[in-house]
Amino acid sequence: QVQLVESGGGLVQAGGSLRLSCAASGSIFSINAMGWYRQVPGKQRELVATITSGGSTNYADSVKGRFTISRDNANNTVYLQMNSLKPEDTAVYYCNADVLRSDWRVGNYWGQGTQVTVSA
Repeated sequence: QVQLVESGGGLVQAGGSLRLSCAASGSIFSINAMGWYRQVPGKQRELVATITSGGSTNYADSVKGRFTISRDNANNTVYLQMNSLKPEDTAVYYCNADVLRSDWRVGNYWGQGTQVTVSA
């Protein structure tokens, strides 16, 4: 199986920064796209940013210029550097990965989520 474990969430004042990390482990042969999504109660989960194994990135318009996604392929880890945080960034942030497993099966996996709260 494959597990994604997020860390780095917390409480920060508006204008501050946080760095989220997500480490994938288990029966992994390779990982294609990795990404971060977020969800607030009563709303659908939304894309924040994605990154391919080659380093191509994609961002939601609401975070462009403030958030940076990066990854360490050797350690199957993806990061999200969040700067100039706003109260509207408050959400549970989820890590996602498209994984080619060691048994040659492809699967899409989610982490358990980490809370980010930005106070005004």
